[in-house]
Amino acid sequence: MGSAGAAVDDIDEHLDVVILGAGISGINAAHVLRKQLPHRSFTILEARSAAGGTWNFFRYPGFRSDSYMTTFGFRWHPWPHERKIAAAADIARYVEDAARADGTLDKVRFRHRVVACEWRDEDDGFWRLRVDADGVTKVVAANFVLACTGYYSYERALEAPIPGIESFAGAVVHPQFWPEDGLDYVGKKVVVVGSGATAFTIIPAMAESVASITMLQRSPSYAVSMPTRSLADRLLRLVLPAAWAHRVCWWKDIVFEMIATQLLLHFPAIGRWALMRKLKAEIPRDIDVDVHFNPRYDPFRQRLCMCPDGDFFKTLHRDNVEVVTDTVDSVTPGGIRLSSGRVLDADIIVTATGLYFEVLNGMKPLVNGQPVDVGSRYTWRGGMLEGLPNMGYVLGYVVQSWTPGADVMAKLMCRVIRSMEARGATKVVPAIERYKGMPRRIAVDASSNYFVKAADRIPKVTGQAPWYGRTHWLRDAWSLWFGDMDEGLVYSGGGAKKTA
Repeated sequence: MGSAGAAVDDIDEHLDVVILGAGISGINAAHVLRKQLPHRSFTILEARSAAGGTWNFFRYPGFRSDSYMTTFGFRWHPWPHERKIAAAADIARYVEDAARADGTLDKVRFRHRVVACEWRDEDDGFWRLRVDADGVTKVVAANFVLACTGYYSYERALEAPIPGIESFAGAVVHPQFWPEDGLDYVGKKVVVVGSGATAFTIIPAMAESVASITMLQRSPSYAVSMPTRSLADRLLRLVLPAAWAHRVCWWKDIVFEMIATQLLLHFPAIGRWALMRKLKAEIPRDIDVDVHFNPRYDPFRQRLCMCPDGDFFKTLHRDNVEVVTDTVDSVTPGGIRLSSGRVLDADIIVTATGLYFEVLNGMKPLVNGQPVDVGSRYTWRGGMLEGLPNMGYVLGYVVQSWTPGADVMAKLMCRVIRSMEARGATKVVPAIERYKGMPRRIAVDASSNYFVKAADRIPKVTGQAPWYGRTHWLRDAWSLWFGDMDEGLVYSGGGAKKTA
């Protein structure tokens, strides 16, 4: 908050808990807080003008979920549609409807961007948040901060240098910064650079309107066709009350996801064989699977690209759609010259090359005047940072459905606050005893390029409790229910003191 910070008299408001972000994680955290800590005052500070986070931010064609909404949605507010893989606009409306029905929408302060935060022990332990409130600077004090801001920057994308891109005569657009008034691609030749979930989404959405569209990938990703409707879900809704049907469908889908994920992770050879066998049955026979759809990594080391009802594979049967696996030699005014010598003609280049990882919106909190570098700190149970008092950060899963992970983390943070109350403590801070040669791995268990390149910005883990990252829902739920609230935490203030 600047070198000196604000005096106590400058504080505009003091709350028990401040939630940062009104996306899925923030709205869910508010619901959990209302249920588990109803005596605590709180608000949600949202930098943008609408709830929904990611789902009203990205505007590229076809943007949708790549998880089933049964689990990606809220457990406390059933997804109302039969289609289980949903368009972004439907998800944004759903998040807002859920917040309104829950009463949480009234707690959201839109166009309130937190630009800095500071903790000083001499102030009896609370956070000062400097907030840009639609152009007016305010200072909000919080006893506990819950950051639900996701894991990527809205302001910048992952830099992926493409030789000669500045010489291209056509339009270059990154999916994160798709023009708000749209992009005219009708009848144009389009090259999408990238092979992740974004490319698998954009290509089916644009294919019918363009002259040609090519997915140019340096290396392949795993992809699988998933049905968007479930006969089992439909039958359950016919025979059970709506609330019960939702609970059963949620458990069915999360158990299936956990089993499938863990099988693929622990038996990668079998997983690769099964995915390749299914894929070969859906793509044109003249496409070489070993070249274009046989990744270098094992299944679920990166997120699996979901294809609703096989839309991407169906698109490959069109004459104007192609997958090319090669590297860029240079960009010319009229296209892309590949290392193989081939030239891809293009009017538009879409650089679907990844996100720029950051937590806490890129802020470096000040603790007693010292900035805390998030990437240099170990994470306590994937939700608090070493040396950072009274602050939790809520992330979901990056290779599985996001929301179950965000939900269990919000509940864990409520359990931490209840533990403070039981001890009469005003401060809790994770503390780890460092030793020579201790493990130092990134907290995100995935090998996607934008995570690897962000290693210096990602919190670290040892892999042993309680200093581990996010792995799967069962482990996190076990930690929530039975995890030791003493191990790795130091409680103090208010006459209470408990050492880790």
